[in-house]
Amino acid sequence: MSRVRRRYTPEYKAEAIRLVEHGGRPASAIARELGLSAEVLRTWVRQARAGRAPPAEVPENLEAENRRLRRELTQVTEERDILKKATVDSTGQ
Repeated sequence: MSRVRRRYTPEYKAEAIRLVEHGGRPASAIARELGLSAEVLRTWVRQARAGRAPPAEVPENLEAENRRLRRELTQVTEERDILKKATVDSTGQ
């Protein structure tokens, strides 16, 4: 039986690496909290330190990014609801 390979975003990897490098706790404890294999986390840290896979930049202002994404979500939700209502109205239901 094959296992499904999980994919992680560069931002997630960068945050995990930051926790290891600046968290003051063992990588195994951080990996356990994140639901990762300790070896996977150690590999990410090794790659980041070697410069082969630098972690993606985490946006400086996460709050501004969150506000922007929430506004966009609200707009898209409203558009979806309008289209849904128009579809129901045109079918006469």
